[in-house]
This record gives sequence, C-alpha cells and structure tokens, in this order.
Amino acid sequence: VAAAAIPPIPVEDLKDPLPPHWKCYMSPQGRRYYVNTTNNETTWERPSSAPGTPKNSFRHKNSLPINCVTFPSPACMPEQQLLKPSEWSYCDYFWADKKDPQGNGCITGFEVLLQKQLKGKQMQKEMAEFIRERIKIEEEYAKNLSKLSQIPLASQEEGTLGEAWAQLKKSLADEAEVHLKFSSKLQSEVEKPFLTFRENFKKDMKRLDHHIADLRKQMVGRYAAVEKARKALADRQKELELKTQQLEIKLSNKIEEDIKKARRKSTQAGDDLMRCVDLYNQSQSKWFEEMVTTSLELERLEVERVEMIRQHLCQYTTLRHETDMFNQSTMEPVDQLLQCVDPTKDRETWVRENKTGEIRPVDIEI
Repeated sequence: VAAAAIPPIPVEDLKDPLPPHWKCYMSPQGRRYYVNTTNNETTWERPSSAPGTPKNSFRHKNSLPINCVTFPSPACMPEQQLLKPSEWSYCDYFWADKKDPQGNGCITGFEVLLQKQLKGKQMQKEMAEFIRERIKIEEEYAKNLSKLSQIPLASQEEGTLGEAWAQLKKSLADEAEVHLKFSSKLQSEVEKPFLTFRENFKKDMKRLDHHIADLRKQMVGRYAAVEKARKALADRQKELELKTQQLEIKLSNKIEEDIKKARRKSTQAGDDLMRCVDLYNQSQSKWFEEMVTTSLELERLEVERVEMIRQHLCQYTTLRHETDMFNQSTMEPVDQLLQCVDPTKDRETWVRENKTGEIRPVDIEI
C-alpha cells in the first residue's frame, strides 16, 4: 500500500508530534508503523524526540518459525496458558510437527489426531467382527442342542424316571431356543450398531484433513512471500544506502534522482513486506482457529465413540446374564471393568504418550 493511500492518523495523536522526517501510517490490519522519510527506515516502534531512531526494523520479534509456523521464542513461552488447563485436551498438545515413525519425513500434530481417530474406527470394526464370531458359536451351539434333544435315545424309559428323562430332553430344546434368541439380539443390539455407527466416518476425516492441509499449505506459501519480501526490503535499503554514500562522495543531480527512486522502491518494499506479514498472520490465525475447533470436535467424537462401545458391551453382558444365569461369575470381571471405562483418563494417557507439543503458534511480530 502506498503511503499516500494509507488513512491519516487520528488528530489526538498529533498532540505528541513525531521527530523530524518521521511519518505514521496504518497497516492493512490497523496497526501503526513509522517511516523515516530521510533514510526510509520502517519500524513498528514509535520514534521518540530524542536523537536517533528506533532500532527494531522488520524482523522476527519474540517468535521462532518452525516449518512455516511461528511459535513464541523460549523467553516468551511462560506467557502462554493452556486453552483447557488440567484436561489434557487435544487442542493444547498437537501444534508442532512430529517425526514420522514410518519414514524420514514429519507428520503434523493434526495428522497424529486423525490417525488416532481412524485407529479407533478400525478397532470398532474389529470388535464387530469379534461379535460376529460369537454369534456363529451361539447359532452352532443352539443347532447342536436342538438336534440332540430330538435323538430318541432312552425314549422307552417308563414311569416317573421316564417323565424326568423326557423333561431333560425338552430342556435342551428350550435351551437351544434361548441361545438362538441370544444370537439374534447380539446381531441387532451389538454387532449392527458397531458396524453402522458413523458409516461415513473415514470420509469425514478425509474432508477435515484436506481442509486443515489446505490452510497449512496457504501458510507455507505466504510465509515464503514474507521471507521474499523481507529480502527485497533489505536489498532496497542496501541500494539506498549505497546511493546515499555515492552522494556524499560526489554531489550530482543524477545521484539525487537515483536516491529518490531508491527511497520510493524502499518504501514500496516496506509496504509489500507489511502486506505479506498481514496476509501470513491472517492465514495462521485462520489455521489456528480451525485447529482448535476441529481438534475439539475430534475429541468429542472420540468420547462419543468410547461411550457408544461401552454401552453396547454393557448390553452384551446383560444379554449374557439373561442367557446364562448359572455362569454369572464369568461376567463379573467384565462388568467391573466396563464400569471403570473412563474416556477422559484414556485421553490423558494417550495424549501423554503421543503429544507433539503444547506450545501454540503466535503471529509474527516485526
């Protein structure tokens, strides 16, 4: 943005006038910056009336770029607070990239979260396969019991003993019916919910991955533009300094004209750098917001998945109790463990083992 097109500063700011040769302009994001019209130095810091000028020109301030994401410098890290203290939330611990254990590259913290979600989906599918095998066993057992109940062995036994024997054989048929009902309920109340819960889960995860990846790619492009603009400004300032030195050696109208051109180019380069920084910070802010929102959504989905599985495994044990009243003791340990399922504790353990970094990105400050 050319200086002439930048909005004027408020009147009240003029009560404390700037030193000679300094002018105040507004960046596209509404942040003031100052330009020395003599040597074209540009700074965020307001110059004082004392001799000399601010020394903080366009450079990283209190931030450290890592893979095109700007994190706070070590000195500024204590200033940050967790978004959800003491909760071990996804939104606090997956900002940095992590070395890919299956290759030489890196994977983002968001990809670590996605892998966790997709693994959970696979575990859910395998649980459904396990229940299917359990149903087959029940169906085969019921079939064998029914077949055994119809074999006419000892059918000629008479008297009260014959009646007892006949009742025993009939109980096999009744037991077979109970096991058939058990297998049918397993299919409708346990296996089917496992298979149908979030059928489009993988597609949804892919959509989220692409969205976050696109924002990260935009950040990479805009960070490269910042570095390019930073180098261009340094080159223009060096060129201006060289022209100024030439003028000191030899006074010339041509050199004076060259200095004016160099100043204009330096001013434009400073404006370009500020525009690039603003664009980058906008991209990183958008990425940050989407990361927080999406990671919290993934966290909610994982809690929901764990709770769904817990409820249906509880249903499994209930059906078992109804079917096999004489063997309840075999289910008691399962019941006890199911009552202790705790998604929050599971998340804490998993985050502790897999976290990639708890320091969140910050804007570039020049």
